[in-house]
Amino acid sequence: MTRRSAIALAATPLLSAQSPNDTVRVAMIGVGNRGSFLLRHTLRIPGVQVVAIADIDEERLKAAVAQAEGAGQKPEGFTDFRRMLDRRKDIDAVIIATPVDTHKDIALGALEVGKHVYCEKPMAHREEDVKMMVLGARNAKGVFQSGFQLRHDPARSAAMSFIKSGELGSVLFLQAYRHTGDLPRQTGWYFDAARSGNNIVEQACHILDLMTWAAGKPPLRAFGSGGINLYKDIPPGRTTLDNYAVIYEFPDDVRLVFSHIYFDPASFSGIKERVFCAKGAIELPTATWHELGERGRRGPEMVHKLEVPDAGKDATYQSLAAFVDNARGKKTPLNNAESAARSTLMAMMGRKAISEKRVVTWDEMIKI
Repeated sequence: MTRRSAIALAATPLLSAQSPNDTVRVAMIGVGNRGSFLLRHTLRIPGVQVVAIADIDEERLKAAVAQAEGAGQKPEGFTDFRRMLDRRKDIDAVIIATPVDTHKDIALGALEVGKHVYCEKPMAHREEDVKMMVLGARNAKGVFQSGFQLRHDPARSAAMSFIKSGELGSVLFLQAYRHTGDLPRQTGWYFDAARSGNNIVEQACHILDLMTWAAGKPPLRAFGSGGINLYKDIPPGRTTLDNYAVIYEFPDDVRLVFSHIYFDPASFSGIKERVFCAKGAIELPTATWHELGERGRRGPEMVHKLEVPDAGKDATYQSLAAFVDNARGKKTPLNNAESAARSTLMAMMGRKAISEKRVVTWDEMIKI
């Protein structure tokens, strides 16, 4: 990133100087599996114009440009994001969906030239990169929003609002798991722990983000264990886990039990996020809470479905639409740099506990 200072000299005025009804000119960086999904949703947001797309893979780039053109837009394609930032002075906001180990350089490069930045989760694959990104976001003129889009999922948002209201009483215990088949084998960097940060950082961070949001504080300590039990050297050179479990301890004697398995049979598979409180327990993905009766008795009449505004709307679209709104009004995102850093570091804390086979404390993690 030796050109960042030179690029910064040519930075354009921030979008915050415009009215809320002005067009937001967006550039996409990375249009692979996740990036093309983000592009599809971005093209649906009112008032957004995709003016540039960058990807090092020329075939993916060509397909993404065609996708945007099919939606009536005319983005310019680039194979080097630096050249894109240098040439296109009309970019207001940048959406980043590249491999985790590239997040820091790209995000900081875009922030330094005055762009609003939406960067996919997790923040980075190394602790020191997380800190650099937080510092960059704090010093930036633009808005930084992380792609922890489950915070914008209508059902989970309603459930979390209910928890935060105190209606369920104090939070006592947290339980979550992600049990699925293996990741797509054609995406090689997924299986390289040195690039992805391992599965607990790259994949599980979404759920851990919700759990620390529910707890209201970062964990005090963690202990875990994991390994590669079935997919040894599948794909060749694999260094990422195919199963693990972590116990986190939070302040106020609150615990989270989390497990992650990649070889679950289809009938077992699923994702669960549960918060147990003094008056009952709630399922975040369905916004359904089960009342805790006297001596723990429960029945059909004690199961309650919360009212969910915007029910059924896609979490990714909601998150991207919120980013556009935040950029227009220079507002602090729900999933800002600080909250994203806590959740990413929480995942790294679990990773460290697994690899070193010991209890790891929050005080050991890098300070942000």
